[in-house]
Amino acid sequence: MNKKTRRDFIKIGLLTSLLAPLTYIANAVSAILTQTPRETAGPFYPIISQQDKDFDLTRIEGNSDSAKGEVIIIEGSVVDTEGKAIKDVSVELWQANNAERYSHPYDSNPVPLDPNFQGWAIAFSGQEGGFRFKTIMSGAYAVSANWLRPPHIHYKISKRGYKNLTSQMYFLHHPLNDIDALIQRKSSDEQLLMMAKKSMIKDNVDVYQYQIVLEKE
Repeated sequence: MNKKTRRDFIKIGLLTSLLAPLTYIANAVSAILTQTPRETAGPFYPIISQQDKDFDLTRIEGNSDSAKGEVIIIEGSVVDTEGKAIKDVSVELWQANNAERYSHPYDSNPVPLDPNFQGWAIAFSGQEGGFRFKTIMSGAYAVSANWLRPPHIHYKISKRGYKNLTSQMYFLHHPLNDIDALIQRKSSDEQLLMMAKKSMIKDNVDVYQYQIVLEKE
C-alpha cells in the first residue's frame, strides 16, 4: 500500500468512526415504539363506586388493617410511539385480591372478600408520564378446570388525542404465563410488552417496572 492510499484509508476510517455514533443516534431517534397490545377488560370491570380510589390499594381509608397478600410496587410510565412522555393520562386499574376474588357482584368465587383491599384505583400520570402504585400480588384464579389464570392487573388508559387502551399487566417469568390462553394468543414480542419486570427490592418489597405505549388518534 503506497503512502497516498494509506492516508486515504486512514481518513475513511476516521470519518466512519465519527459518523457511526451519529448514525446510531439518528436511528435511535427515528425508532418507533410498538403500542402496548390490547386485551379484554374481563367480566369484572368495576361497576360499584367507592370513595377511596388512590394508588395505595393495600389500605382503605378509615381502616386500621392492611390487605392480605404479598405487597408489591409498580413504577411505570406512559409514552407515545416516539418515546415521549404523556402527562395527565387517566390510569384506571383493577384486580383480584390475594384470595383470587374481585370486588364485583358477578364474581361467584366463594372465597372471601378482603375488607382491607381497595381493589380498584384511578388517578393521573405526572408531568413526565410517570405513575406509581402499591398493591398486592393478585391470586391465580381458575377460569375452568383446565385453565388457571396467572397473577395480572387490568388497566384502562385514556387521554384526549390518543387511542384509548384497555389491557392487562402480567409478571415476567411467572410459570403460569406459559399456559395462559390469553397470553399465548400473543406473539413473543407482544408478550414482552405486557410484562412487568422486577427492578429492585426496597424495604423488603419487590418493585416492578412497566411501560405503556399509546398511539395518537
